[in-house]
Amino acid sequence: MKKVSFAAFGGPDVLRLIDAEEPHAGPGEIRVSVRAAGVNPVDWRIREGQVLGAHPTQLPSGVGLDAAGVVDEVGEGVEGVEAGDHVFGEGSSTYAEFAVLSAWARMPEGLTFEEAAGYPSVVETALRVIREVGVRPGQTLLVSGASGGVGSAVLQIARDRSIRVIGTAGAANQDYLRDLGALATTYGDGWVERVRELGHVDAALDLAGSGVIRELVELTGDPRKVITIADLDAPESGVRFSGVAGSVPDALAEAASLISRGRLHIPVEKSYALAEAAAAHADSQAGHTRGRRVMVIPRGTRSPQ
Repeated sequence: MKKVSFAAFGGPDVLRLIDAEEPHAGPGEIRVSVRAAGVNPVDWRIREGQVLGAHPTQLPSGVGLDAAGVVDEVGEGVEGVEAGDHVFGEGSSTYAEFAVLSAWARMPEGLTFEEAAGYPSVVETALRVIREVGVRPGQTLLVSGASGGVGSAVLQIARDRSIRVIGTAGAANQDYLRDLGALATTYGDGWVERVRELGHVDAALDLAGSGVIRELVELTGDPRKVITIADLDAPESGVRFSGVAGSVPDALAEAASLISRGRLHIPVEKSYALAEAAAAHADSQAGHTRGRRVMVIPRGTRSPQ
């Protein structure tokens, strides 16, 4: 099969499309014929060699955690899924023609593989940080870097839970944030005052790692009310770095429910072929994403109706 791999830590140029042996499903796992794989910031953080406790890396390594595809192997002890089912979930080395998943859910009806691949890690992260930051219905959550995949999910999940959200993003994404139910403002000079004009902040999330931890603590009044998924130095300020996954099966089930109820939709901003993995990573690292980026392995496009 074809697979994206890297043999040394470094920039996007270390990624290679190689021929590799097909993986096989072990106990409690399934294998999918991958139709699309999500491109997540954690993918390039791992590629750079950043120390992320939840994702230890041995070289050479495959790339990717999220995928949507068609089940073609079911491991020992797995029930409720069979060959031919269309699923989305999380596993390893998903930038490939075949991948093994350790957590999955059936794709909601009408969702394309391309769309479905953008949800697993994003929704798990969104649910986790909302829980960890302790924001409650009726309170206000500030989201720094709100227009990306995780931000898009946080805004919609918060809206579903009656949590008021203030989101920061670039000027081009202000209407996008408003469409997702947030009070929107731009980052850059004066952003703290612009946030204050929108109201009191009970808790805050740093999703972009753009050096705003001090200001988020200032706005909330307590480092314990701030969570980051992007600034590895944040613990020096008493702010928690959240990099360890929670219950992925539960997150996938909630994602499927939200999507089916029309309460969650994350657009795909751009799609890439496997051979374009380096470009996908470079674009992801550049930021300013609206929604999701995905790798596509075209052999089918839509889940059964």
